[in-house]
Amino acid sequence: MLATNLKILSVVLGTILFYTYLAGSIPQVESEVPAELDLSANVTAEELVAAGEELYAGGGGCLACHGTGTRAPNLLEPDGATGLIGERCGQRVEGMVCKEYLHASLIRPTDFVVPGFDPIMPDMSRTLSESQVWTLVAYLESLGGEVTVSSEDLAASAADPAGGATAGSAAPASTTMEPMALLEENQCLVCHQLGDQGAPIGPPFTDVGARRDVDFIRSKVLDPASVQPAEGYEALAGTMPTTFGTQLSAAQLEVIVQFLAEQR
Repeated sequence: MLATNLKILSVVLGTILFYTYLAGSIPQVESEVPAELDLSANVTAEELVAAGEELYAGGGGCLACHGTGTRAPNLLEPDGATGLIGERCGQRVEGMVCKEYLHASLIRPTDFVVPGFDPIMPDMSRTLSESQVWTLVAYLESLGGEVTVSSEDLAASAADPAGGATAGSAAPASTTMEPMALLEENQCLVCHQLGDQGAPIGPPFTDVGARRDVDFIRSKVLDPASVQPAEGYEALAGTMPTTFGTQLSAAQLEVIVQFLAEQR
């Protein structure tokens, strides 16, 4: 019994040392998302819209679903007689003005599922700071409507962040090292399918290890633009979020990379 316990202990210690070594050898990549706005300044509507547009088209990953109109409403195109999102947002829920509806839709998306679409929208406060969420609201308001988001909204959220993450940082990172939990918490399965879980928007995880090596997978997670998009998914280039280098610890990143590399 003692010999068996010692063998188990040696395996556990060896595994910990291995991942500790990997964690120390992997550089953390700075995410290319809009810089935090200076809340002490009188930020203008134009600045908010510009930051939101950059986030929508890049690090926020919004275009993966909201740029096609197949899995989620295409927010860049008019919706029949109701017009662009900035025109129709104030008509969606009685008693909610445009910016209230848009903000709530971003942090409580399952409460506001548009008829005809599945509830696949993630809670954006888990990956974006509250100020970044407000820049998205401002950008969406600007599409056919009047921008009513102001520095007062950002300052109020910083003082009372109950509706989402604090204004200076994204939601607290999980400490789990379980690969499936990490994929779910970081919303990877919103776009990628693994077995019977997830959505078939981006390349599937089911057999990714048979198609890609460890270095490719790691590079794709840390810096999506550093590698070519998979064949057949070129239209989604630039839509994968670039925030994972700061959302994940190096050890968590390696757990995900190794787990995906084993999917064959």
